[in-house]
Amino acid sequence: MGTSTTWQIDATHSAAEFAVKHLMISTVKGRFAEVSGTVTVDDARPGEAAVNVSINAASIDTREEKRDAHLRSADFFDVEKYPTITFKGTRANGPLDGEFKLVGDLTIRDVTREVVLAVESAGQVKDPWGGVRAGYSATTRINRKDFGLTWNVAMEAGGVLVGDEIKISIEVELVRQAAQAAA
Repeated sequence: MGTSTTWQIDATHSAAEFAVKHLMISTVKGRFAEVSGTVTVDDARPGEAAVNVSINAASIDTREEKRDAHLRSADFFDVEKYPTITFKGTRANGPLDGEFKLVGDLTIRDVTREVVLAVESAGQVKDPWGGVRAGYSATTRINRKDFGLTWNVAMEAGGVLVGDEIKISIEVELVRQAAQAAA
């Protein structure tokens, strides 16, 4: 019987950010302010880490109140009907203390698609309060239309108001919890 270690996302030191083309010539960046979740690693099989992340869709912030309200509406995230964006990691390919691919299911608006995150470990440290923390950076790209985010406006000169490709960047700090004996 092995042990597993659970790590809690430290929301105050983590961020889920995105970038999308606007008018085909500039990039709009935003973030979700409320990210929570856990990573549980079986010490004997670290590639089978269970990653569960939850994002409050209404916490979207692009530094423009009217745009944020539009993004919360049924045209985009429809936060009243679909308040949560989730990611459930299913497998890690590579060493968790280096660079690896994290494969998992991303759910937006009740549409689930498999995505692959390119992840890089920033290492582990002991914090001033006697705990252990780990840092990770992850990136991926998705097509927003794959998740039902299809609203757009065609422009007279050609092209569209909002690009389809979304670049996602995640910075996460994890806090180690007490180890548990595996069942």
